Amino acid sequence: MSHHSPLLQPNQAEFADNPFSQHLSPQPLPYSGNSRLGFWYQHLCHQYFASHPDYQIVAEEIQLNHQGKTIGALDFVLKNTVTEIAEHWEVAIKFYLLFDGLWYGPNSRDRLDLKLSHMLNHQLTMSQHPCFQQQYPDLGDIKPKLLMQGRLYINPFRDEPTPTSCLGYPIEQSQDYGYWCYADDLSNINEPLYILKKGQWLTGKETNSPQLKQIGQEFVHCQSQSGDFWFVLPNEWPHARA
Repeated sequence: MSHHSPLLQPNQAEFADNPFSQHLSPQPLPYSGNSRLGFWYQHLCHQYFASHPDYQIVAEEIQLNHQGKTIGALDFVLKNTVTEIAEHWEVAIKFYLLFDGLWYGPNSRDRLDLKLSHMLNHQLTMSQHPCFQQQYPDLGDIKPKLLMQGRLYINPFRDEPTPTSCLGYPIEQSQDYGYWCYADDLSNINEPLYILKKGQWLTGKETNSPQLKQIGQEFVHCQSQSGDFWFVLPNEWPHARA
């Protein structure tokens, strides 16, 4: 996580660079919360921010309620101890596959352009909402930041150009792309693939990771023997909703 670049080029608009140096040694904290990957990733970010010399955690997972309705939650409010400025961080770990010019999640209801629009136009604006400012009146101006890590995947068996931006924001070009294919193309991969559990999607396979033998009705995320990351999907994807 500490050496992975963000999906979008940092230091433009609200996009943050990866603040987690490989020299940080976060104290591991046990996790017993929601098993979804996004919650696990936020838990990891908490550990890294807590051990970061330049940040102090002011609050986390702040629920905002306005006129009896929940309007959302902020991931982190941090104090930057270098600049003395409060920062509102939204963090996300996402995996998107290129199909017909758009980046879809393996569950095709999720798309990078839709997620990005929601994060920029809703999530990051919540720290400017009057009910947040009433709850934290001493923070003053707060700087919004978005950290979105993960991986993008292209299909080597489809002739399709790889976009260089999303919603006009440049994609970070230094990242390592993964690959995806349909179940019918599985025989074209000439090395073993090993099935990844969700906690290994970013970090990769382990010595006991099982080898992929066949594909059923669900997508499978794997890593090849040589280290490439692969999604193998049902032949109807993305039109068949998961």
